[in-house]
Amino acid sequence: MEELYFLTAREARRLLFSGGAVKLNLDLRKTNRTWEVKLEGDEFIFPNGTRVGRDIIERIARDEGSVYFIRKGVYKAAIAGEHFYKLVPTIPPTIEINGIRMHRTKEVNPLQDTRNKVNAVKPKEGETVLDTCMGLGYTAIESAKRGAYVITIEKDPHVLELARINPWSRELFTGGKIQVIQGDAFEVVKKFNDESFDVVIHDPPRFSLAGQLYSEEFYRELYRVLKPGGRLFHYVGNPGKKYRRKDLQRGVMERLRKAGFVGVKRVEEALGVVARKPVKEK
Repeated sequence: MEELYFLTAREARRLLFSGGAVKLNLDLRKTNRTWEVKLEGDEFIFPNGTRVGRDIIERIARDEGSVYFIRKGVYKAAIAGEHFYKLVPTIPPTIEINGIRMHRTKEVNPLQDTRNKVNAVKPKEGETVLDTCMGLGYTAIESAKRGAYVITIEKDPHVLELARINPWSRELFTGGKIQVIQGDAFEVVKKFNDESFDVVIHDPPRFSLAGQLYSEEFYRELYRVLKPGGRLFHYVGNPGKKYRRKDLQRGVMERLRKAGFVGVKRVEEALGVVARKPVKEK
């Protein structure tokens, strides 16, 4: 995989104040590694030989909300399509789609947010996990680190493209324990065999964008593909609760029970719901 060098406003300011060669972290703090960036006149020279003018570095230094990367030129880690997608320089990064962040970033960072979700179902060594909505893949990576084999689904090709750029998502494509499927989870899950998974982690987009992924019909499919005794975590969040007294979690819990799940309860620290498929009676 080609090595990319990443810059945020923080690193750009360090370059501008350096006055000469400087060692910087250029992988969005995924590691503690540093790379040397040299200064020649009004150009900064990156480890792959790419020369970047001071004017461009000054522009990056003013852009607090974006991530840039160096690959024989300077690019913003953003994609404009039907929606506007960009990596946001939280640690680790999250994706913003039309200004809405895909991870919680206020009370917790995206890594803590991910661990809260995965801890709700605790995948074990040798288990098989279905991660229905990949995003940047942090849930899949965290589950694989615990010894599980993971199948993860992502519908949006633009999200997949940003995951391929993001250094924190690299294990999705290099680790060997994660299979990435591009497709709509609502359709893809129908193709899995009965009782294929020990754990399902369901972290869908908000209800207004993907209502079918909150339907009893979809929950019945998740129930079908889980093994007896299998665990489900469903991220719900609390959209609308503060202003409209709407309790989306309650509706989710009712539909999960109708689909056959038991032990349905809220997990406050992960803003979601856990449930399990009952073990068959002998």
